[in-house]
Amino acid sequence: MANAFFSDLLSTISERGRVLLGRASPANDKQDASELLELCEALLSGRGEASGTAMAREVLDRYHHLDAAGRLSFFQTLARDFGPDHAKLAQAIESWRANANGDDASDLHFASEPRRQELIRRLNRAPGGTGELVSIRSDLLSLMKGNKDLAALDRDVVHLLSSWFNRGFLVLRRIDWSSPANILEKIIRYEAVHEIRDWDDLRRRIDPIDRRCYAFFHPALADEPLIFVEVALTEAIPGAIAPLLAEEREPVPVEKARTAVFYSISNTQRGLGGISFGSFLIKQVVEELRRELPKLDNFVTLSPVPGFMQWVKQADDVPLTDEDRQLLESLGKPDWTENAELATQLRAVLEPLAAYYFLKARTPKGRLIDSVARFHLGNGARLERINWLGDLSPKGLRESAGVMVNYLYRLDDIEKNHEAYANNGEVIASSAVKKLLKGEGRRLLDMRLG
Repeated sequence: MANAFFSDLLSTISERGRVLLGRASPANDKQDASELLELCEALLSGRGEASGTAMAREVLDRYHHLDAAGRLSFFQTLARDFGPDHAKLAQAIESWRANANGDDASDLHFASEPRRQELIRRLNRAPGGTGELVSIRSDLLSLMKGNKDLAALDRDVVHLLSSWFNRGFLVLRRIDWSSPANILEKIIRYEAVHEIRDWDDLRRRIDPIDRRCYAFFHPALADEPLIFVEVALTEAIPGAIAPLLAEEREPVPVEKARTAVFYSISNTQRGLGGISFGSFLIKQVVEELRRELPKLDNFVTLSPVPGFMQWVKQADDVPLTDEDRQLLESLGKPDWTENAELATQLRAVLEPLAAYYFLKARTPKGRLIDSVARFHLGNGARLERINWLGDLSPKGLRESAGVMVNYLYRLDDIEKNHEAYANNGEVIASSAVKKLLKGEGRRLLDMRLG
């Protein structure tokens, strides 16, 4: 109710501002970037609340009528011409050099701020401005490929969005079958890991007694989940996704559940890419579940390995013999998982490779290759288990030959594991995963792994 009242109030101020400015709502015809930039200059120079709110709304409305070329021109001009005021910055630098004190440092800080940051703040005052700016950031990300000159603009946008979407503003809400239909529809649409086929499929994931779904919301986007996690309550750590999503399955009695499985985490707003919510989400959901179900002992993920097969096929450092590469060509057969002998041969090659992929392989910049691994290990999880044929879906077979992994969140070790990974790049892994790397009990590749 409070959000609706505030939104209505802003809309009223905006419309009154249009009257004061003598401006009507923009037409739906194609807009010119130069006219929009003139309006941005006017917005920066104005002081009135009503006129500023109206002008911010008009800038956002007119932006949406730019074509792709117009948007690129708009972003490039913001990056090039809406930086710091050079004269003020030069004066502040001279004052700092002459007399370096707290006041001069503060002046230098404010003088160095690009004008586009203040422009973005003023655009945020428009009714619905926050959501529109998130959408505009999504457009900016699309246009940044091949346009490195937009990087400075993106840094400024991320700087402000990170402040507006910090953890203190986020609200955790449980999603269940009684949640509003428009939110449930978005859960179906935004699910990025395991597709939700229809409403019945959604209900199976959020309605039974052994299922949970939680999402973070922001007051400025009240009906837009920013990120959500789907949770299965089980008796033991699972090694495959199909039993968790099966249509005909017996729910686990809550009193028997000892494990909470985070089997799908989906970000919903591309425009908030690079602004992390996931670590906060997992930790807060763990706290919620522990309060509700104190008998839970294990908090684990059942995670995909989306980059594994691409690495196997393309990376130069994959430890494979010619015989192994020939064997891997069998992955192109549609029914290879049904051939027990072939599946066993492939397992002997791919399981040690998966261990190598997580524990040894790195990008040219020294980072772990797998984005899911970076996320969970960076949050303090332990790489617990590599699951052969954990995902038999077409996507799972294509991206990882069916391999899935469990990351274990042991609450007493989270901080220690995080520090080891953040400071030294160390992947904390179970003895079972380390044994796979050494090849104990399995066929080893002729090319040893150092």
